[in-house]
Amino acid sequence: MHALDWHLANSTHVEALPARLLRPRARANADARALAQAAWCLRRKSDGRFLATYDGRRLHALCHGLAREPGIGEAIAAIEASCATAGATGSLPLAGLEERLASLGLDAAYGKSTGLVLVPEPSRLEFAGYDRYRRPLWLLEPAARAWRRMQRAALADGVALDAISGYRSHDYQLGIFERKLARGQTVQQILAVNAAPGYSEHHGGLAMDIGTPGEPPAEESFETTPAFAWLRGQAGRFGFRMSYPRDNPHGISYEPWHWCWQPPAPAGASPASV
Repeated sequence: MHALDWHLANSTHVEALPARLLRPRARANADARALAQAAWCLRRKSDGRFLATYDGRRLHALCHGLAREPGIGEAIAAIEASCATAGATGSLPLAGLEERLASLGLDAAYGKSTGLVLVPEPSRLEFAGYDRYRRPLWLLEPAARAWRRMQRAALADGVALDAISGYRSHDYQLGIFERKLARGQTVQQILAVNAAPGYSEHHGGLAMDIGTPGEPPAEESFETTPAFAWLRGQAGRFGFRMSYPRDNPHGISYEPWHWCWQPPAPAGASPASV
C-alpha cells in the first residue's frame, strides 16, 4: 500500500491512527497482539494516551475505564466517515475553544490584535512520511504530496530537508502553553513564539516546521544553512511560503523554519484577490 493511503481519522477528543504505524512501538505482549489484529488505534488528544484498538467491528481496551472515556463513539464514526469519503476532508467544530483561550486569559481580542484567524482541525489527514523523531507526519493531502515532491527535489540538488513537525491539534498547542507556564514563563512570553491554541497554522494540516540534519530544530541559526537558502529559492515552486519573516505583522518571532502550503491561485486571479 502506498504511504499516502494511510490516514488519520480525527474527532474532537480522540484521533484514530493506522495500527500498522504503531506496531513496532508496542511493549506489552497483549498490546502487540491487539495491534497486530487491528486496523486502527485510538488515542486521546489531550495527553496522547492510547485508549483502544479497533478492527472494524470490536474495540480492544488499552486502558482502564474505556467505557467512561468521552469521544469513543465519535472517533469510530470518524473512522467510518474517513474511509467512506476516499480522501475528502471536512473541518471539526471549534466547540470548547473559547474555554481553552479563557484559561489563558485570552479572548477574541487576541485574533483582532494579531491578525491571526481561528484554524479548525481537519477531519482527515494524510500520512506524509516520518519526521526527524520517527513520528508519523500528518498533513492535508495536497500539502503532503507537495512536501514529498519538495523533499525529493531538494535531495536531487544535494540538500537534505527533514520535517520537525506538521499537524498539531488544539489540545497539543494548549499543552505547549501549559508546559511553558509550569516552567515559569508568562502567557505573553509564550505568545511571542507560539500562537494561541486555535490560531496556529499547524492546526489546519498545511503548515510544517522544516529542518536539516545536524541543525538543531526551530532555531534561528537555520537561516544560515544551505537548506534554508534552497527553500528561499525553490519552496514557492511547490506551494510553500515562510509564514513568519522578520517584522511580520502578527507579532510572532522570526521563524525561518516554519513554512505553510498554499493552494495555487485560480487562473486569472490577481495576488490581491487570493
